[in-house]
Amino acid sequence: MKIAIIGTGHIGGTLTRRLTKLGHQVSIANSRGPQTLADLAAETGATPGVPRDIVQGADIVIVTIPQKNIPNLPKDLFANVPETTVVIDTGNYYPKQRDGKIEEIEAGMPESRWVEKQLGRPVIKVFNNIYAKHLLEKGVPAGTPGRIALPVAGDDPVAKQKVMQLVDELGFDPVDAGTLDESWRQQPGTPCYGADLDAKGLKEALQAASPVRTAEWRA
Repeated sequence: MKIAIIGTGHIGGTLTRRLTKLGHQVSIANSRGPQTLADLAAETGATPGVPRDIVQGADIVIVTIPQKNIPNLPKDLFANVPETTVVIDTGNYYPKQRDGKIEEIEAGMPESRWVEKQLGRPVIKVFNNIYAKHLLEKGVPAGTPGRIALPVAGDDPVAKQKVMQLVDELGFDPVDAGTLDESWRQQPGTPCYGADLDAKGLKEALQAASPVRTAEWRA
């Protein structure tokens, strides 16, 4: 598939490395310009560019930048991108640690619903609850005992299925985590955050989650 990755930090860089090794055609962009991506491009074979360009013709667009920077993306980023293009949000809201206060999220809007509103496109939430190092190193073949499971939340069943297939290809068990309005179940502070659970454990953790943010994850 053609996959565009906006953001090349811990998760974005890891996905670039993993997805190129799997044979996908990957394009990358960040906020500092294509010239700063030369090393990652040389390492992986990914094609550097700018966000407006790399989303064109992509089957999947992965947005993996700090929550506070989402509004800085071009407002017309997806203007000429078909509705069939799947958009993934990997982000988390870290008010004290990085992002500052975002009123709508503080008022209870799920993080990825807020991202969707900013982008003007439906998103699928995944890759937000696993450490980048584990995403890089701990993928294993399907059927391996103890295989780590990742929650996948979103409203479009076709888009969600495409993302779940990608999760499986990366070496993790995809678990349907419900609609995007239920994606708070995989946000920071919930039982599945950073927990590396198998499918059974992840399903139990999602059900045990509380929508009330703990103090550490509130502004």
